[in-house]
Amino acid sequence: MILGLQLLLAIAYAALAHLSTHHDDPRIAVAALVVLVLLVLVQPLARRALWAWLSLPLCALAIGWLFSHGLVAVPLLLVPVAFIAMVSWWFARSLRPGSIPLITRIACAMEATSVDELGDDLRRYTRALTAAWAWLLAGLAVINLLLAMISVPNGLLAELGVLPPVTISQTQWSWFANILNYGIMGGFFVLEYNTRKRRFPGSHRNFIDFLRRMSALGPAFWKDFLR
Repeated sequence: MILGLQLLLAIAYAALAHLSTHHDDPRIAVAALVVLVLLVLVQPLARRALWAWLSLPLCALAIGWLFSHGLVAVPLLLVPVAFIAMVSWWFARSLRPGSIPLITRIACAMEATSVDELGDDLRRYTRALTAAWAWLLAGLAVINLLLAMISVPNGLLAELGVLPPVTISQTQWSWFANILNYGIMGGFFVLEYNTRKRRFPGSHRNFIDFLRRMSALGPAFWKDFLR
């Protein structure tokens, strides 16, 4: 249930962040930040963690301060960078010696087998795929940071009083950061599925079957997976 709520909050944040930039409306930006705070804290709040409940008024004060100083849009520029960089690091750290690559863990769970029994070819493939996701996301994080720096009139450099030699509009930045990012990731996901289907025929009946088997892993697996 919490994962479903987090998904809805993530979609709501992306929509509000884009609308606030497109309409240059700080009130919508405030709403986007409120949704972002709830997205980050919803799980510890549900566990009744004291630190999470104490964080709520502090976050409210911070958002109020940003709004009163005309800086409420600045965090929205950095959220896509931070989020994508964090996920990239999450994939990359699983490639360390002694760790099990993230995609390998998913494959083992879907096949109900151990890493040693997975098969050399599939084990190499899932490790390479984990690395590919890490590099793709790292590249997207860098692109998002560069676009956030050169966007006008409220980009990172513009807020520092520096006019970049090349600029894009805030709306153009928002289309990439809040929408196209996820299109690129989704496209890579579909492309990889088709590649894997050709390389490992019979692994999944179709794309719907693949998604069904992913969802069948259950909340307990994903909760442990996200640690």
